[in-house]
Amino acid sequence: MSNPDKSIDPRILQSAREEFLSGPFEKVSLREICRKAGVTTGAFYNRYRNKEELFDALVAPTLETLKAYSDQRENFSYDRLDDQDMRRVWELTPETQRRTVEMLYGDYEGFRLLLCHAEGTRYANFVHDFVSDVTARSYRFAREAYRRGVAAFLIEEEELHMLLTAYWSTMFEPVVHGLPKEKALRHSETVAKLFNWTAVLGF
Repeated sequence: MSNPDKSIDPRILQSAREEFLSGPFEKVSLREICRKAGVTTGAFYNRYRNKEELFDALVAPTLETLKAYSDQRENFSYDRLDDQDMRRVWELTPETQRRTVEMLYGDYEGFRLLLCHAEGTRYANFVHDFVSDVTARSYRFAREAYRRGVAAFLIEEEELHMLLTAYWSTMFEPVVHGLPKEKALRHSETVAKLFNWTAVLGF
């Protein structure tokens, strides 16, 4: 009995990545993906139901990276944070900005797929959906800071969502525009000057 060809899956994914990055999702051809991967359409359909599922497989690692990053930044045990620690959480330092850029450019092609080539997939509203999740987490933090008297006021959740949309949109822009990481790092320093989150949250 012959051993299964373990190179098929990586070849399909690499070919698909190249094709999806080359133009709109709707115009990508499964036949062309299979041709460039050197596999039959039958081999493809043994692994994926359709083009949408293939796109899902490509961006899944990127979404996991983003979730892990968000969990690290925004999940807190409030009882372990003193008032000064709560104020520091939202300070945009060169180091926090650098970590964000490193995260984005560590999976550059994955974020390009989500930000520039997801129209026609369930990730067409990627930025909005991501920011909605970040807002929910952040608002829980804002409520706790206000309850403890660390924040002088409680920002409205809708306003927080709009401001976070502005912040993340501009952090994503270097990827959208295809800028090298060095320029993205400089851009992130400018972004930090624009967003004084401690003042916005009343700290």
